[in-house]
Amino acid sequence: EPRKYDPTFKGPIQSRGCTDIVCCILFILAILGYIAVGILAWSQGDPRKVIYPTDSRGQFCGQAGTPLENKPLLFYFNIMKCASPMVLLEFQCPTTQMCVEKCPEKFMTLIKAHNVKNDFEVYKKFCKEGVTNTMSIPDILRLGLCPAMLIPSKPFTRRCFPALGQKGGVITVGNSSLFDDGSGTMRDAKDLVDGVKNATVVIEARQVVMKIFEDYTQSWYWILIGLVIAMLTSLLFIVLLRFLAGIMVWIMIVLVILVIGYGIFHCYMEYAGLSGEPGANVTIQQLGFQTDFSVYLQIRQTWLAFMIILAIVEVIIILLLIFLRKRILIAVALIKEASRAIGHVMSSLFYPLFTFFLLAMVIAYWAVTAVFLSTSNEPIYKVFNETACDHSRQTCDPANYTTSPMKKQCPDSQCLFAFYGGETVYHKYLIGLQFYNVFLFFWCANFVTALGQMTLAGAFASYYWASVKPDDMPAFPLFSALGRSLRYHTGTLAFGSLILSIIQIIRVLLEYLDHKLKGAQNKFAKFLLCCLKCCFWCLEKFIKFLNRNAYIMVAIYGKNFCTAARDAFFLLMRNMIRVAVLDKVTDFLLFLGKLLIVGLVGIFAFFFFSGRVKAFENTAPNLHYYWVPILTVVIGSYLIAHGFFSVYAMCVDTLFLCFC
Repeated sequence: EPRKYDPTFKGPIQSRGCTDIVCCILFILAILGYIAVGILAWSQGDPRKVIYPTDSRGQFCGQAGTPLENKPLLFYFNIMKCASPMVLLEFQCPTTQMCVEKCPEKFMTLIKAHNVKNDFEVYKKFCKEGVTNTMSIPDILRLGLCPAMLIPSKPFTRRCFPALGQKGGVITVGNSSLFDDGSGTMRDAKDLVDGVKNATVVIEARQVVMKIFEDYTQSWYWILIGLVIAMLTSLLFIVLLRFLAGIMVWIMIVLVILVIGYGIFHCYMEYAGLSGEPGANVTIQQLGFQTDFSVYLQIRQTWLAFMIILAIVEVIIILLLIFLRKRILIAVALIKEASRAIGHVMSSLFYPLFTFFLLAMVIAYWAVTAVFLSTSNEPIYKVFNETACDHSRQTCDPANYTTSPMKKQCPDSQCLFAFYGGETVYHKYLIGLQFYNVFLFFWCANFVTALGQMTLAGAFASYYWASVKPDDMPAFPLFSALGRSLRYHTGTLAFGSLILSIIQIIRVLLEYLDHKLKGAQNKFAKFLLCCLKCCFWCLEKFIKFLNRNAYIMVAIYGKNFCTAARDAFFLLMRNMIRVAVLDKVTDFLLFLGKLLIVGLVGIFAFFFFSGRVKAFENTAPNLHYYWVPILTVVIGSYLIAHGFFSVYAMCVDTLFLCFC
């Protein structure tokens, strides 16, 4: 039944009780369990396993306070025994690995170096301890004390990779297409590709990452200035909306159309300017993937694609404005009232900073716990051998392996560090603990978001129901609403966020299954999985919408989650036309506001960092990729604008439900 009009009602009601107590207790127990998991992970985990590479003895290369402090790089005796870089990164390469000060810089073989004193002194830096000049080459190789050859290498992820390259389409290593394998046989450099699969791509990716890092070091302060400009622009826009809501909405609409129109014009000028340029008519498909993204801006098809996308967005916005022109007037009135409410609760504009701080804590706790859990395994050693051996790949103990029966049966075998694992009760349930960590991350993050929504709803509801504003409002409406939410409705917030978290976890599992089944040929399984992903995506959006409105009802009437969700659902269904037209039109106008701020700041960043304006040529930093700071500023500007306008959106939704 719809609520009857009560002229004496003044919300939010002050006389209320605790709601959803069972879920509150469950949430507290889950948090305590989460803390226990964190303590357990911190006591068992060792982040050094992620930070430092591990040699064949399980020692960390480059760790401060150890004999290997000055040896930060991991060197592989025979890189060709490794299947791919992924094997190297997982510490499962079946060859001796040791910590060294620097990677080999030139070709050397044990046979040649052994006869030259100075060369052998250099060579011994890549050998185990105990190698002397008097030892014979067969004894050194038989005992596995030295590699048979050294290949010019470069450090990557603290590991020595062969310095592979290309010259005239031929794979080279150390600028040579041939190398001595240590037995006197000359081999082709392409034979190393099997050991270092995709190494060329890895090296190119490393160069791109380093260039991006250098760009950030050169432009970070300009990026901060751009984000400050975005924040000041958003704040100025909100203040102007407070006093000139009607005019600002129409100015915003016109400016959005003009900004997108300028984008279309600029793309056309770039497209026309490349006409007749050599190589400009190459298609993106023909060009393929390039690590230097600026190459794509030199072909006409890129600018044509940008122009078409912007033109489609422009047409959609204009058509929506034409069809919604009458409803926009009503939405403007709603924005005016929201501006008055925010004017009386100015502290609400800064509440997103508090939400951001809490979310940062949740993310940091989850990330640290995940790292400690993933590094809480024990080092596992396995038998590696050159010839056939019954004990190959079996676990072993390096402390007494030389006197063990396995060594006697397989004289040429070695007990080397393989990977991190374990067979204790703790290690058996490690995957479950990781899953619990992820689930609690979703639950806590959704709880923080829900707390922000209910707090803002309570503050704006106190404005709406106040007969005389601001006399009938609490002295600190935002803090009063926050106190009510935590004191009475922690269980309700936990209940709503729990439902949403379960759906999100299911979506994560579906994405995991989709990733595992990518190579499968069963089309029905792919179709079914695609349908499930689509359904749960829609369900998540619906639950978010329902939760948001349920929190508003709880903030006003103090009911439990199920009752509030039911009341909000039927209230919205009875006013479906108003919801679809007024509320969503208002959301559309606020989205245009975010788009305008991002567009203005993005255009300014583009002309500044690209050096297209002569006034900025000497001021702008010299960058490898000017799109790096531009993209950072654009994304940051959107997040900042979204933070400010989310307060407006929550205010509009609260006033709308209060009115209905």
